[in-house]
Amino acid sequence: MPFEIVRNDIVNMQVDAVVNTANPKPVIGSGVDSGIHKKAGPKLLLARQKIGKIKFGDAVITPGFNLDAKYVIHTVGPIWEDGSHGEEEILSSCYRKSLTLAKENACESMAFPLIATGNYGFPKPLALQIAVREISAFLLENEMQIYLVVFDKDAFALSEKLFKSVSSYIDENYIHSKTIDEYGTENVYASHLEIRRIREGLKQSNRFHEDICPLPEMKECLAMPIEETVPMVSEDWGQLLKNLDAGFSETLLQLIDRTGKKDSEIYKKANIDRKLFSKIRNNMDYRPSKTTALAFAFALELDIDETKDFISRAGFALSHSSKFDVIVEYFLVNKNYNVFELNEVLFAFDQPLIGA
Repeated sequence: MPFEIVRNDIVNMQVDAVVNTANPKPVIGSGVDSGIHKKAGPKLLLARQKIGKIKFGDAVITPGFNLDAKYVIHTVGPIWEDGSHGEEEILSSCYRKSLTLAKENACESMAFPLIATGNYGFPKPLALQIAVREISAFLLENEMQIYLVVFDKDAFALSEKLFKSVSSYIDENYIHSKTIDEYGTENVYASHLEIRRIREGLKQSNRFHEDICPLPEMKECLAMPIEETVPMVSEDWGQLLKNLDAGFSETLLQLIDRTGKKDSEIYKKANIDRKLFSKIRNNMDYRPSKTTALAFAFALELDIDETKDFISRAGFALSHSSKFDVIVEYFLVNKNYNVFELNEVLFAFDQPLIGA
């Protein structure tokens, strides 16, 4: 996928350019700056000294020397005071100017740290929002592989409001699907498949048997509605997809035509690279991963029923027994189709990211 959030030490990233959170003066600072200089070797400081002072929000480029990266892009983030001294604008400038330098130097890949969130004290949730906003805006117009690198979970934080909202939705909708211990040593609830088996048994016997529903708690489960894999859909949707045998690729192309948008607008919005989209377009039997199928559903701004129908054509479904699926559903229910924001949340909850 063109944009990924990864856990790593940025000095180990094998990309064309790594972004360094530099000191305004040509000296070696702490944190990311120290790590990059240590691995790049003394020549990096000499190159940095030739450039001299860097303004806040500006960016410059040097060779990467002993790094795995060809270049180091040095940018100076804002020192956080109270948010009323242009800190957000300066941080946005750091990302935009770094991205521009990478493009001007024909970089096909680059890696960012979460700029200014260390000693400069920029609030991590807001810094993350700005990083994702600027990177995703760039990728809608350009082709590049970009990584946002966090060293550990402490360096990454969602806004408190978003985190609580998603957590609440998960608590309300996530079903811990468990199995019954054959020796009866654990009181557990049935999974959806188990409930289906029980209901079928009751239909056949017309009465309740302990061997069919061994736990009293399951009686409550039997009254719960079971999510259908292929839901009823709107008349317009049904008319568009009247050929029930249409596979994923054919359906995708029909839906793109429905939007009236260019292919590139859709695959970039889906966080899918051009090469993969070309494979999908040229192979009507292409079988995508679930994350790829969902990425296109978001790019097409399908509602939840349309999404379920669409991904079922690739053999997938959404289930409340999967935390990943519940988070995806949260975004669909709230009509938030920003794949990059969804990936922030998925990363925070240790789930796979959406895209290729």
